[in-house]
Parts: sequence; structure tokens; C-alpha cells
Amino acid sequence: YPHQHVPERQLSEFNLTEMKAMLGSYTKVLFVRDPFQRLISAFMQGMGSSPSFSSFVQDVLASGHHNASETWKPLVSLCQPCLVQYDYVVVFGFLRQELGHLLRQAGLLADDLLPEFTDSKVRWTYSWLSEQMFSELSPQQKKQLSHFYRQDLSAFPFSSSLLMG
Repeated sequence: YPHQHVPERQLSEFNLTEMKAMLGSYTKVLFVRDPFQRLISAFMQGMGSSPSFSSFVQDVLASGHHNASETWKPLVSLCQPCLVQYDYVVVFGFLRQELGHLLRQAGLLADDLLPEFTDSKVRWTYSWLSEQMFSELSPQQKKQLSHFYRQDLSAFPFSSSLLMG
């Protein structure tokens, strides 16, 4: 934003006029991932001290929205899609296709710039892992998780998410 010389300010620190001017001068891209897959990733990376996935989920639910780690906090509360009109939403699992389109729209040669992505190759593994971990949860936990992430599930294209059921 050319009119600001203050380093690293949060968007919320600007007034509405500044926000509008700043956001209007950028192409806004949002990268999203199924919230259940984000939970699995956080658990696998040891983000909590829980011995099982089920107890990890219980800890996440007990933390609530306000005390949730950014790692598993609902995306809607992190990226403000109602406030920020994103030009592109890129879904994990389709990075190569979507980024290729985005780069072509920007007039760049996508094939020369894109590295090899593994996200589409791990979709099957994540699908299997998601089903295994989802089966560990009680019906109550499944219902609570769907409620916890209800805004993400309605705002983004996660139609195949296990939390939609």
C-alpha cells in the first residue's frame, strides 16, 4: 500500500477508507483447506499434547473459537471473506490447476513458473486418513466439529468434507 510507510500492520488496524483503498489496489488470493484435513495435519505435526486424535478434537472444541490456535481456527474468522472480496480462492488439492489459471490470468507463463506440487498426489492418502480418523470420533464430536466449522463449510467449496454429513 503506497500511502503507508509503517511496516507490518494488520488489516484491522486501518480505518475503512484505508482498507478499501488498499484492498482495491491488490489482486486478493485466498488459499483454503478442508477444516477436517487442517485438524488432522495439526494433530500429525504434534500441535497438541493429546495422545489420540479423539482427545485432540475434544481439546480443540473445548478451546472454542476465541482461544483456538490459528492452525485450526475457522478460516472465516482468519481471512474475513465477508469483508475482503477475494479475486481467487485456491483449494488445497488443486493447487497446480488453480495457480496455473491464476498465473495465466496475470499474463505469466504458468508452466515456466510452477513447481511440482504434491497436494493432488496426496488427496487419496488424505481421503483414506480422514476416513480413519473420522471413524475414531463419537457422533457428538462429529456434530460439534460440524458446528464449529459451519461458517467455513458454507463459505468455501468443501462439498466432499466429512464434516458436511
